[in-house]
Amino acid sequence: MKKIILITLIALFIGLLIFLNKNLINKTTSPSSVSITKEPLDNTKNEIPLQTIVATNLDTPWSIAFLPNGSFLVTERKGDIWLIDQGKNKNALLVGNINNAREIGEGGLLGIALDPKFSQNNFIYLYYTYQQNGDDTLNRVVRMVFKDNKLSGETIIVDNIPGAANHNGGRIKFGPDGYLYIGTDDAQNPSQAQNKNLLAGKILRVTNEGKVVLGNPFNNLIYSFGHRNVQGLTWNANGNLWTTEHGRSGVLSGLDELNLIEIGKNYGWPDIEGNEIKDGMETAKSNSGSTTWAPSGAAFLGNSVFFAGLRGQALYQAVIENGKVIELKEHFKNNFGRIRDVVLGPDGLLYITTSNLDGRGKPTDGDDKIIKVNVSKL
Repeated sequence: MKKIILITLIALFIGLLIFLNKNLINKTTSPSSVSITKEPLDNTKNEIPLQTIVATNLDTPWSIAFLPNGSFLVTERKGDIWLIDQGKNKNALLVGNINNAREIGEGGLLGIALDPKFSQNNFIYLYYTYQQNGDDTLNRVVRMVFKDNKLSGETIIVDNIPGAANHNGGRIKFGPDGYLYIGTDDAQNPSQAQNKNLLAGKILRVTNEGKVVLGNPFNNLIYSFGHRNVQGLTWNANGNLWTTEHGRSGVLSGLDELNLIEIGKNYGWPDIEGNEIKDGMETAKSNSGSTTWAPSGAAFLGNSVFFAGLRGQALYQAVIENGKVIELKEHFKNNFGRIRDVVLGPDGLLYITTSNLDGRGKPTDGDDKIIKVNVSKL
């Protein structure tokens, strides 16, 4: 009888340990701060609504990168990386944190990109702001391994990108040529954009190890120069690179740009702005004039560049024909507040992130959000 009672007590104790362990795992890997939409969606675009909130309660999400299985990673400026699963489980997992990321002004954990060979190497790339030697602010690109829903093994591949409280660039994407493109900015020192020996105010092109690409025009990491603050990178079906770029700020804000990038070209900052022309410099394909878009993430879909508007608080659509912008449309003006990123999902829909918790917006319930947009219903 005593043996039966003892065995029963041991079984109960083991069961209690298993229960507590499961609950601890759930609390650790699936925090409740980020919420995922639970409603099932129909599979055809005709049945998908114009807009669907995918996730809420994020803190200044900056960039999205889709995984091969249709889930995606999203960075928060404070340093967290979340895995958002829209499948059967519909959950959010905190899969990594960059402790060195310095959330200051416009800086922090910014861009994210998947290696083109992710299915073989599991490489993820991140761009973040950090502090060195007291108050020195810099940016770097690192490579990590994403496996078993965890990020690990940080390797620095590009370092010492000039930074500041504002103007840190931060968008990174792999181009159709298989190389990593990095948008930097002038780090609040406009003259750096024209200096081909500095990484500030440039678009960089590197290998997945951060090395110089054979064919780069200046035998270094630089692909193009004369940029103020590149925050959007996207390619059309012909492999042409288009970028969004912040124009001047302060009292004379405006003249934000949409540029068609060619290797080795000079895009003029700070010598020319808007529609100005100067020998040896490229004039933007479109600019915001006296208004301000404060453009960020961009995605090509069909014959249009869709790009985010922060201060403009809109999803912009630049219709392109023969390398020229023939029409500019505004969508969701003032509906969602500040918009930071625009990404084309594998389902053919656009995914946008709000940025109302970045210190310049007016947060509402559920901010910040990720919203799915069915462009066919715009």
